[in-house]
Amino acid sequence: MEKDLIIDVSPAEITIALLEDHRLMELNKETNNSPATCQVGDVYLGKVKKVMPALNAAFVDIGDNKDAFIHYLDLGLNFKAFDYFTKQINTNRDLKAFYSNVRIGPILEKEGKIEDVLTPGQQIVVQIVKEPISTKGSRLTAEISIAGRNVVLLPFAEKVSISQKISSKEEKRRLERLVQSILPKNYGAIIRTAAEGKKAAVLDAELTSLIEKWEAGCKKLANSKPPQLLFTENSRTTTILRDLLNDSFSSIEVNDEDIYHEVKDYIRTIAPEQEKIVKLYKGHEPILDAFDVTRQIKGSFGKVVPIKKGAYLVIEHTEALNVVDVNSGTRVKKGVEQEDNIFEVNTHAADEIARQMRLRDLGGIVIVDFIDMEDGENRAKLFKHMQELMHNDRAKHNILPLTKFGLMQITRQRVRPATEINVTEKCPMCHGTGEIAPSILVDEQLERQLSYYVKERNIKSFCLEVNPVLEAYLTKRKGMFRTIVKDWCKKYTCTIKTKINTDFSLLQAQWQSPSGEPLDEE
Repeated sequence: MEKDLIIDVSPAEITIALLEDHRLMELNKETNNSPATCQVGDVYLGKVKKVMPALNAAFVDIGDNKDAFIHYLDLGLNFKAFDYFTKQINTNRDLKAFYSNVRIGPILEKEGKIEDVLTPGQQIVVQIVKEPISTKGSRLTAEISIAGRNVVLLPFAEKVSISQKISSKEEKRRLERLVQSILPKNYGAIIRTAAEGKKAAVLDAELTSLIEKWEAGCKKLANSKPPQLLFTENSRTTTILRDLLNDSFSSIEVNDEDIYHEVKDYIRTIAPEQEKIVKLYKGHEPILDAFDVTRQIKGSFGKVVPIKKGAYLVIEHTEALNVVDVNSGTRVKKGVEQEDNIFEVNTHAADEIARQMRLRDLGGIVIVDFIDMEDGENRAKLFKHMQELMHNDRAKHNILPLTKFGLMQITRQRVRPATEINVTEKCPMCHGTGEIAPSILVDEQLERQLSYYVKERNIKSFCLEVNPVLEAYLTKRKGMFRTIVKDWCKKYTCTIKTKINTDFSLLQAQWQSPSGEPLDEE
């Protein structure tokens, strides 16, 4: 499978489109110049605003419009070490020595109460795991993790965990021994799948950079008062590259020189052999148009999404869940039994639904209403097919088999609001009002404009660009030699040439000079 990453940089935002075999699969937007925007992975020094014993949780001020939320179970087993470090750190201490001498333990009780640990006004180091959604603030954790391409650094932890996707037991043992020998005291790590086969020097360099990032945040912590951003994840661009980059990437196209160099430098660090796939786009056409991304966005983000041969999806968003309805539409396949036809429609629908969940970043509960199938074997096949389609989805998810009513329930990790793009356009006739001027008066309106140009601006030659229907009306004979246009020419002693534009709406018209330049009323 070929993968292409298209990065469109504009003054307001950066749009990142992931294409798989030239088909749009993911769309991310990163707003420029907005440091106040909370993003997943950002680490803050916050202040506890309110403790809620009934919820066993607390609200924390991290400088956002809405207070963030942290549950007792999200404080982490080693919260006491984090809390001691936060309270005792200051600029007079040797940060490295102080950090390594902090005692880890005792661990937090699993069945404890939030009021025994947090008090209003207390400072706390937290990390965002879910961005603000609707009326809810960010969701936080006090178990800080700093992700790299091959390893995830865990401050105040002593364990080394390994990805289950690494199948070789020998490789697991090698990586575990290697990372344990590199890690300084009071650090733990999670070894990611990408680390398989990597040499010691690569892992050592990455862990060193992650530790430096944590230590830079600690220096800020010693000098700051809450709320304060300590450090952020990588930009959305480099985060996507960190998680997705592999041998199947064929190109990364960027239309901005600064971002081009940033991406190239990052890839040189994590995968030097793939540096050559980064290209600076210099075409005259907008980059998203050149790679067919704009057209795919327009066709993929509406309420109704076409599938194949007349079938379509209807996607509705509510506060509680997302609902997808599968419709066969006008699809009819001759010579095929109805059950087989329905199974084929449902299979194509599953392909598009898996894509839509990644594309729109749908999270929470997703209910899919497939077309009812009588054959239990077909229902089982469809369930297995959906599981295979969702295998490459980075978000954690769970899929339940179809119910007897043909409903499939899917839960998908929600860490940020779903992507919503308005693909509708304002009607050129009514401009969104739902009302237009009386069509019977269009000739009077055009004549008033003509009178102004002739009498006030002393223009005698015109080109009138109109819709074909309006052109036919204006040039329709009213007698042997009379038409509305000829009557105007005689009345105002001028020349008028009509020009047809099929893109114009029914009553749209534009007065122009003979050379085709629009005439604007002053």
